[in-house]
Amino acid sequence: MNPLLQVRQHGQQLWLDNLSRTLLNDGHLARLIAEDGIAGVTTNPAIFHKAIADGRYYESDLDALREQPMDAEGRYEALVLPDVRRACDLLLPLHEESDGDAGYVSLEVSPVLAHDADATFAAGMRLNATIDRPNLLIKVPATAAGVEAVERLIGAGVSVNVTLMFSLAHVDAVAEAYLRGLERLRRAGGELAPVRSVASLFLSRVDTLIDKQLEEAGGTALELRGRTAVAMARLAYQRYRERFHSAGFEALRAAGAHPQSLLWASTGTKNPAYSDLLYVEPLIGAETVNTLPDATLAALRDHGRIAPTLESGTEAAAAHYAALRALGIDLNTAGERLQREGLAQFEQAFTALLELTA
Repeated sequence: MNPLLQVRQHGQQLWLDNLSRTLLNDGHLARLIAEDGIAGVTTNPAIFHKAIADGRYYESDLDALREQPMDAEGRYEALVLPDVRRACDLLLPLHEESDGDAGYVSLEVSPVLAHDADATFAAGMRLNATIDRPNLLIKVPATAAGVEAVERLIGAGVSVNVTLMFSLAHVDAVAEAYLRGLERLRRAGGELAPVRSVASLFLSRVDTLIDKQLEEAGGTALELRGRTAVAMARLAYQRYRERFHSAGFEALRAAGAHPQSLLWASTGTKNPAYSDLLYVEPLIGAETVNTLPDATLAALRDHGRIAPTLESGTEAAAAHYAALRALGIDLNTAGERLQREGLAQFEQAFTALLELTA
């Protein structure tokens, strides 16, 4: 059986971490949905930069847009928002068949707004209204301002993908913002059932940073390399289970609310010494999402070994965290650094993107 379809049998959705007009026009995304069970799409500024820079389907539209009285960001949105809408439409049957559990497309607010809660909220509301599809997720970074905007967007009935999470502290802050947003929505008399959220925990960059610190420590610390991100994901999943499958969530669940699912992001292995499926095979579990770049998706299809692995090794994950603390490695501090660096990379990609459409 196709390993990609096997993953779904264990309750995990696979989303494609890519979108372009080429994928849409050539029918490739439709085939991934129909044949491989791809259940969603994620995007970011770097993905759209590559799509427009390399894609043959954008040139004539961009030339025409340059004749219009709009700025570079307006041209960018005029190019990509129709693609997002088309992807939403491709996934809409799955969204409807699953009663809203699957079939989402994520669209990011400008990373330039990451430290402005009001502007992020306004951008999220505008993009949600512009796309006007029930299976859109507005992507918001897990900065302090972003977390505030998440609460307000959820409170306004907008579904959200919270991105750039790199630590358990981020996991907790984002989940609590989601719960507060649901309470806001309930108090306002809104419907909770249509609102969904995923919390995107970035993995490979965590190992890249922590491995360097372990190499500096040397000795037995070297044995801990390549294990931090998976340990973090397993501990995050335990927190998810405790938070959303406990009595504390029952009142919201009874009102129609859904848990905020964890999404594994940054799942392409960066260290060639590690398995190309390091952030896939050990993290298969119910009520989760793994968003995969094309190469990782192909690797999983080719030689993936599928089993329900996410809840195994939880004690070892806790022991790994304890060993890092004993070495003086603070994973929450590391998470803040990685978030700053990740946001800077998205800002650079967004700047380059606007240079393309200027």
